[in-house]
Formats: sequence, structure tokens, C-alpha cells
Amino acid sequence: MIVDIIIPALNEEKSIGKVLGEIDHPEIRHIIVVNNGSTDRTAEVAREGGAIVLDQPLKGYGWACLKGIGYANNENPPADVIVFMDADHSDYPEEIELLLAPFRTRNVDLVIGSRENAQRQKGSMTIPQIFGNRLATFMIRVIYKHRFTDLGPFRAIRFDKLNALKMNDKTYGWTVEMQVKALRQKMNCEEVAVKYRPRIGVSKVSGTVKGTILAGYKIITTILKYSI
Repeated sequence: MIVDIIIPALNEEKSIGKVLGEIDHPEIRHIIVVNNGSTDRTAEVAREGGAIVLDQPLKGYGWACLKGIGYANNENPPADVIVFMDADHSDYPEEIELLLAPFRTRNVDLVIGSRENAQRQKGSMTIPQIFGNRLATFMIRVIYKHRFTDLGPFRAIRFDKLNALKMNDKTYGWTVEMQVKALRQKMNCEEVAVKYRPRIGVSKVSGTVKGTILAGYKIITTILKYSI
């Protein structure tokens, strides 16, 4: 497989070098770091770490992901699989193979790295995050009849299937939009258990009351929007 990785990053100069230094997989072609309006040395550290760095001044997780997808769409040959992961060192880059393995043996389209397991370190997710994930996945189970346990950002998807989703969300609803659209299009979705640790630095979403409320609202409305 040809695998490209997309990593949105906003003020992650303390962590992005660690993340890049721990990515080591023979099938990875490009590591694309999307600098989402950072005011620190995130872009410079990422370039020093060997990543392709794109600038997306419009802030928002979805904006950054769409920028990375745009770059990947201009590559020839196109990637077979796109991996998304965070820049804050909360994911374990050495577990990329856990996400890729199902594509080799089964007709899988989307693989979510689930943090809803005993390997999640204490303090790595806030109580609102845990509650929000469980509420969102419960709603998906009731409305879409599929059991997800997480909306985790560490995930892999076939590139042609990703383009078929016509992703649109620019901010907090990106991950859940991908999952519910994949279900609506009858894609084969799986989860694998992954480890998770406290991030380096402060979360731009769960680290603030405003971010937590906005993210929760956007996730719930996105689930309902695509159920119609």
C-alpha cells in the first residue's frame, strides 16, 4: 500500500517533533503536517522533522484536514490509504500498523482507533470528552444501527472512499461527519483498540469551556443532520 499521513497542527512546537520522530513504517510515503495558523515554531520543527508542511490560516480541524487532502489529491500515483492523527503526541505513532492491518486482510474502508479501552492512560481524556464520546456513539448506534465506541482522531481510510464522502465540515464535526457519512454510504467500518496518553500542551477544544460546548453541539447536530 501507499500510505500518506495528514497531521493538523496548531501551536504544537513542543510535540510535533516527537510525533514525527516516532513515525516509522515502510509503506508511508508522505507525512503532511498542516500548520493551522500557529504562532510558534510548529512549521519549522515539522520541516526539520522531514514533513511536508502546508499552511492553512483558516483555523479549524476540518479546514486543516481538507488542505491536506487537497495536496494528496495532486499526487501521482494517489495514496491507497490516508491516515489521520493528532500533532499533540497523545496518539502512539508506532500503532499505525494496527490501523493498516485490516486493509490487508479484509474488505475494510474505514478503521477508527478506539480509545475506549483499558490502554487509555489516566487523565488523557477529560470527563466531558468521555461523556461526549459515549453520547455521540450511542446516538450513532440508535440512528445508524452501527456500534462505534469512539470518535477518535487516529484513523485510516481508503483514499478513494474518503473522496467519495465529500467531506465538508471545517471545525469540530469532522471526525463524526466521516463516520456517519461512511455508514450512510454502506462502507465497511471497523475499530481497533489503541493506546492514548495525556497530550503535550493544552487542548484547543477540550481545554476550554467554550471549545467543549461548541464541539459537543457540533457533533450532535452533525449526527442528526445526516440522519435525514
